[in-house]
Amino acid sequence: MPAITDLTTVAAQIQQYWAPMFTKELRDSLLLGSLVNRDYQGEIRQGGDTVKVSQINAPTGELRTIGTDADVFATEELSESQISIKADKRAVASYEFTDLVGLQSQISMENSEVREALLYAVSKQINKHLYSLVAASASAPDHQVSGVSDLAATNLAAIRILAGQAAWPKSKPWYALVDPQYYMDMGDDTTLSSSDYNAGDAVIVSGEIATKRFGFNILEDNYLPADHGLFFYPDFMHMVMQRDVQIKISDLHSQKKFGYVMSVDVVFGAKLSNDGDIRHVQVYNSAWAPNG
Repeated sequence: MPAITDLTTVAAQIQQYWAPMFTKELRDSLLLGSLVNRDYQGEIRQGGDTVKVSQINAPTGELRTIGTDADVFATEELSESQISIKADKRAVASYEFTDLVGLQSQISMENSEVREALLYAVSKQINKHLYSLVAASASAPDHQVSGVSDLAATNLAAIRILAGQAAWPKSKPWYALVDPQYYMDMGDDTTLSSSDYNAGDAVIVSGEIATKRFGFNILEDNYLPADHGLFFYPDFMHMVMQRDVQIKISDLHSQKKFGYVMSVDVVFGAKLSNDGDIRHVQVYNSAWAPNG
């Protein structure tokens, strides 16, 4: 007797095989989303929930002179800066199927084309929203560096100066995401292509080995259009995400249609930190437009 393909069986198999795999693959596939701050307080149970991100403010401190006033010190009250982030975005992708046989054959495949396509669509929507929040300070010193047609060592040196002058913390690595054109510009620059300028161990992000130059771990991001780059300290942006990706499948009979629909979605939210505008640098040739 042939195996029976029914909605209940296929839905159960998808939850068993795809749900945990999809969540891990999504987290691994995001570039910008995997590098920004992901810590938060609270729980996202449904879309629209608000969670908080806390940051301890550094004390002012004091300098005293031994023999004069160094036997005592003044205390300061511990203070925090809090950012409220609403998980009000849902990245979703879906397919319609005429029958369940084709879908069932995909479930146990290690490299399912259906799963990979849905993953790509969801991650693209998350990426698009994160880049839409990028807004570097335009006040002196300007962190929006325009007119860069070819990314060279002199440009990276100038960006490194901006980061240093803005006192970016060094408790976390600094990163740069650049488009393929900028990435190849670096390969054509003798200073940037030479391993003599590569200091420290290689950093691997989403399966890619970062190129370390001038203190930045540089990665290629093909989501960015030609001649665009983003240099940043991870805490310039905070992202919150629902713990698990939701996968649902149902029939279309209620819509007077034959077939089935499967959707994959994840609830998330993001926001620049309080001083995020000076903790990232936008580099581009013409207008900054990564969402085009």
